[in-house]
Amino acid sequence: MLTLWTALFCCLTGLAVCYQRQSVSNNNHNNAEAKPTHTPPSHYPHGHKWNEPYFDLTMPRNITSLVGKSAYLGCRVKHLGNKTVAWIRHRDLHILTVGTYTYTTDQRFQTSYHRDIDEWTLQIKWAQQRDAGVYECQISTQPVRSYSVNLNIVVPTATILGGPDLYVDKGSTINLTCIIKFSPEPPTHIFWYHQDKVLSEETSGGRLKFKTIKSEETKSILLIYDADLLHSGKYSCYPSNTEIASIRVHVLQGERPEAMQTNAAPAAVALACWSCHFGQATQAVRVISTMVAALVLLEACSSLLLQGGAGGGGGCPGGGTTGGARERPGQEKPPTSSPADPKETSTTSEERVNNGSRNAR
Repeated sequence: MLTLWTALFCCLTGLAVCYQRQSVSNNNHNNAEAKPTHTPPSHYPHGHKWNEPYFDLTMPRNITSLVGKSAYLGCRVKHLGNKTVAWIRHRDLHILTVGTYTYTTDQRFQTSYHRDIDEWTLQIKWAQQRDAGVYECQISTQPVRSYSVNLNIVVPTATILGGPDLYVDKGSTINLTCIIKFSPEPPTHIFWYHQDKVLSEETSGGRLKFKTIKSEETKSILLIYDADLLHSGKYSCYPSNTEIASIRVHVLQGERPEAMQTNAAPAAVALACWSCHFGQATQAVRVISTMVAALVLLEACSSLLLQGGAGGGGGCPGGGTTGGARERPGQEKPPTSSPADPKETSTTSEERVNNGSRNAR
């Protein structure tokens, strides 16, 4: 009886083991046929498999850095695996770094890896204007994948409005505005100089005032109240991140320098142009008057010709007899009415011409 129960137990145990093995085999077969449930992110490159390296396309492609400062170019690579990341300078295809190892002899270039965000950052120390251009972050896949970053190197500039010379009257307020352009960040400080001497509100007795406006362009304003002759001279604006900018101020006491008299030149030009146009208009009036006088004279001649046709003669220069018979030798003229007085005709013609000229004027 004991032997029978032992045999039955062994059979049941064998069946359970076989069933378990069959279930595991079926599960493995189904998993092999099933498609992966992991959906690749939307920014995977076209045709790239979900488990291959890819770039984070949200990283900036345009970097602006200040000359003389360090420039940082970022590149994030996901699922890198056993591949490597290299930085290439596009203009000469020079390999700068591979991984964190620097290949170039220019030791200003170095790459650091931030494991928590999978970012490979290329640092360019003491960036110069010649460093501007395109850099490529490459993954050692087949074919090679690359991500381009454009580096801009800017040189901040400072200018003072109204330069190079500024003329003010004695007793007025001198307003000097220094503008700093092309600076990625505002300057840490801005100094003002007068004749190479640093200006300060504390030592000015309340006659100096400084104001700084920080926006896309930083502005530093220097106000000098109740300007005196001693305030004439060279003023300089010296920001911490740009070259110095200067202007020369002239405080006047009643005199008018040549620089302030240049405004008379445009007025003279305008007057000359007006005279030119007025002369052209006068000439046009004269032409019109002459044409009207000629028309009046023509009308007078026509009237005289009509009278001459009716009376047998004409009074205009170059006019001949119209309708009268030629005289024959020895033949007496028939009695005709006396013609109009030539003096009267000439006087009438001149009056008409004069009246026409007056009307035209």
